[in-house]
Amino acid sequence: MENTSLNNTNKKKKFSFKKEERLCSKKVIDKLFAEGETFLVFPLKFVYLKSGLPPEFTIQAGFSVGKKIFKNAVQRNLIKRKMREVYRLNKNVLYQNAGEKQLALFIIFIGKTIPEYKQVDEAMQKGLKKLIKETSEDKKMIQ
Repeated sequence: MENTSLNNTNKKKKFSFKKEERLCSKKVIDKLFAEGETFLVFPLKFVYLKSGLPPEFTIQAGFSVGKKIFKNAVQRNLIKRKMREVYRLNKNVLYQNAGEKQLALFIIFIGKTIPEYKQVDEAMQKGLKKLIKETSEDKKMIQ
């Protein structure tokens, strides 16, 4: 009995998106946008930078939706909620291939209309695969 409850908690932990995994540091975000590299998988734009983050979580992610296109906060929050959910479910691929690399990641929605969940899911999966491919080559390493 105890074994199954332990397995269930491990499964839940696997798909969580905790506070420590969220990119909150103003210094890291400023450095990310100043020195980071970008690529586009429509309707998502990925900005990433290899950095010296706390060792507990090797990857920290942030999400954004432009206020210029989506004036209502309700719409922006809906899109960010979809993006976070899709990231939460697909981040395992990124963690498995990241190894010891520490990565700051910011995902920006650049579409003009509110997306369907499936559209965000497909773009996120393609983007994470591309991110793995680009970070496997040592391009930038900062401390």
